[in-house]
Amino acid sequence: MSQLLILYSTTDGHTVRICERLRTVVEALGPRVTVKPLAQGTAEDLARCDAVVIGASIRYGKHKPEVGEFIARHQAALEARPNALFSVNVVARKPGKDVPEANPYLLKFLRRIAWKPQRLAVFAGKIDYPRYGALDRTMIRFIMWMTKGPTDPTSVVEFTDWSRVEALGAQLATMAGAAARSVPPAA
Repeated sequence: MSQLLILYSTTDGHTVRICERLRTVVEALGPRVTVKPLAQGTAEDLARCDAVVIGASIRYGKHKPEVGEFIARHQAALEARPNALFSVNVVARKPGKDVPEANPYLLKFLRRIAWKPQRLAVFAGKIDYPRYGALDRTMIRFIMWMTKGPTDPTSVVEFTDWSRVEALGAQLATMAGAAARSVPPAA
């Protein structure tokens, strides 16, 4: 049976929800899935999987440093199997910024790393003003005001298109299944 590894880096937990939805879709189609924080991902985890996905959120225009560091440390292992990367950011709520080819944060990140993921995806995230501390709430409201987004400090707004998440899940199941079938049987 094929094994898909999904590693995530999240700021407020929404990327984990996306990973769990991916797990549900992929496992319904056959492959087993392990979901774990990127910070806990190891070379052994990568060696045991048939395919790997990294999901990472954006805050203030950047992924957490751990994402680039993990990729640099494990680039050869990532490239040795089918792989994918998805980014979660609120700018993806806007048409035209919701695809990998036009999302400024993902494009900037890809220019900084040497790894070239085989599959890319971008998902719009979530704003949860009541959950943020005073500084983050103020900064994010200002950014939303500038970009014509929601600014009510009591609002929680989820922008994620779950049908797109599920479509990626189906692609990942196919990718992991094909990878497992291409491995020659043990002697």
